[in-house]
Amino acid sequence: MEQIVIAGYGIAALTAADSLRDNGFKGRIVIVGAEAHQPYSRPALSKSAMTEEGTLTSHLLPPSEHGADQLLSCRVTGIDVTKKQVQLSDGQRLSYDGLIIATGIRPKTLGTNPDLEFTFRNIEDALELRELLKAKPSVIVIGGGILGMELASASSAAGSEVTVVSRSKPLTKSLGNELSNLVVSAAASQGVKFVQPEGASVEVSPADPKHRRVTLADGSWLEAELVITAIGDAPNTEWLEGSGLLIDGELRIDSRCRVADHIYAAGDVAVFPLAGELTRLPLWTSAIEQAKVAAANLLEVENAPELSFQPYFWTEQFGLAVKACGPLPVVGSPTAVQGDPAVEPALLSWQSPDGNGTAVSINYRIPIPKLRALSRVIPET
Repeated sequence: MEQIVIAGYGIAALTAADSLRDNGFKGRIVIVGAEAHQPYSRPALSKSAMTEEGTLTSHLLPPSEHGADQLLSCRVTGIDVTKKQVQLSDGQRLSYDGLIIATGIRPKTLGTNPDLEFTFRNIEDALELRELLKAKPSVIVIGGGILGMELASASSAAGSEVTVVSRSKPLTKSLGNELSNLVVSAAASQGVKFVQPEGASVEVSPADPKHRRVTLADGSWLEAELVITAIGDAPNTEWLEGSGLLIDGELRIDSRCRVADHIYAAGDVAVFPLAGELTRLPLWTSAIEQAKVAAANLLEVENAPELSFQPYFWTEQFGLAVKACGPLPVVGSPTAVQGDPAVEPALLSWQSPDGNGTAVSINYRIPIPKLRALSRVIPET
């Protein structure tokens, strides 16, 4: 194997390139990245970066040492599996002996006019939102998931009046009812309002062209100077259509991150088996673990690992730093290992009979290995 192409250049691609070298690959690596930047910590953009003073630095990662040829501001637009070539947006065709797909995701929107809805994904979005929030505009956030609530928190902290529009109670699908109640209560105490419609649409306010009108399913409406849409994402797989690599429109990988002969995938773009189900898990740590497995198995390293990891997730919003090891959302009431989340830092545990539980820290300092260990404690019977 002389040349490996990596499509995409986020944390999955970066980790894959480093892992190829760590596993002894001496050939040429070519990375095709749609953004003009080196990889960065995307989770930091909606967390610490939103409250960071001065120049944005909290997203920066250490310089890479993989020595790959990098084609930045360039996209992979097609693939010929038979010829083992990918087509690029600049007209080039790249041959590969091995291919790792890590093209990531893009935000979904409600409508077709991007000027009406602000979506959040990259450095440019973070810089623009930081600038917009300086004027303390009224803000409507559509979507009550992790990203939507983090951006609602950032907007509120900047002094904006914030309303969250979500079909269900925010964070319930992501974290579970218990943790949702905790965060929503903290948000409400800081003046954030919540609306739960069956649906919504966005248009220019007929009364003031500088405002946006969010019309709810029942015909009522809200207005704000800024509408942020955070209703989920879509994997960047259009360039794979017609290739035979997609199954029911999904890029599916097996437990070794394999898609097909000499083709592997990792990160947010990939659907993979977890706890007996196929899922797409857009988590930073998931992307890293998949990339390591993909690189080792592409090279057919002796004793190359299969996917075996415990999900780890964290969020910072409304004065709460929440870290979780184990499956989410959690169901039912937890065991309070330390503290009380309503009044002080707390360490909580949701245990299952097989020891495959979830441990959550809330404003509680604990090393991640210890949090993982707590999640795997088998309850006494």
